[in-house]
Amino acid sequence: MLTVFSHNHRLHHGSELKDGAVKPSFENPQRADTVLARITRERLGEVIAEQRFDRACYVAAHSERYVSFLENAWTEWAATGKTHDALPLVWPVRDLAIDQEPGFIDGKLGFYAMDAGAPITAGTWQAVRSSADVALTGMEQIIAGARGAFALCRPPGHHAAREYMGGYCYLNNAAIAAQHCLARGAKRVAILDVDFHHGNGTQNIFYDRDDVLFVSIHGDPFTAYPYFSGFANEQGVGRGLGYNVNYPLAKGTDWASYQVALGEALKRVEGYQPDALVISLGVDTFEHDPISHFRLTSTDFIRLGESIAGVGVPTLFVMEGGYMVDEIGINAVNTLQGYDGVTR
Repeated sequence: MLTVFSHNHRLHHGSELKDGAVKPSFENPQRADTVLARITRERLGEVIAEQRFDRACYVAAHSERYVSFLENAWTEWAATGKTHDALPLVWPVRDLAIDQEPGFIDGKLGFYAMDAGAPITAGTWQAVRSSADVALTGMEQIIAGARGAFALCRPPGHHAAREYMGGYCYLNNAAIAAQHCLARGAKRVAILDVDFHHGNGTQNIFYDRDDVLFVSIHGDPFTAYPYFSGFANEQGVGRGLGYNVNYPLAKGTDWASYQVALGEALKRVEGYQPDALVISLGVDTFEHDPISHFRLTSTDFIRLGESIAGVGVPTLFVMEGGYMVDEIGINAVNTLQGYDGVTR
């Protein structure tokens, strides 16, 4: 399987507010480099660099003002004399919810963020843009006839909504790729999110649409991040009603329980008859992931890939979560080898 990878991901690494303290982010450059090393070791296939795409591809899934914010946030932050990571300090909570973009960077950071887990640094925009381009390059491979491709995106994207960042995510790589596929002639695209955390951003972008089916299997938001999104009764609105499907699962879920939800999810995908399938591939469902609480083993990721292959639809895998345990590369590549029918 071909992999798309950008060295620009190393331009972004910062801090996050977690457990009441500002700490180095769990989402760090070592993640992607570890996956790439495993790809090389296992000789998964050719690794290519990303192509450069027009920003209109990002605006197709987000909004002009949000993309403009991401482009300019560090410059505005640095203009105030600050040199440390930019994190929000105030948010427009429910009784203050307005649609007026603030004029000052402190206000903008809160206006466009869902949490304090998406720092803006000097290299963030270039890394974020390159990550989206990785996904777009991978989708071009699918459009050209490839059975499968892997977009080794970093930063990840599935928590980024039309107009907000959060959860280490800035541009929604999977959503941008899906929208690009539609723009290039596809009639229907399915997105299956298997990250431990609900893909709230992807849901937000396509919630009122019937040309993209979004299906997510994740930790129950009653006890798991992002807490406010991912419940089973969230099924879409308007034309999108019935095209948003969530499978929230309990703490401690292992493969025996997970495969039941996966089987149901894949039946929904098959019934939709998409022209292409995008997998938001988070491997933080692993039993030793430091910020999640499912119990999948490394062998289970082979089964995951095999199950996805059974749908028989050209598939783009887009890297999402999976945090710094040594097995992140093993688990990502196991999924891809399972899809390709290669087990070792």
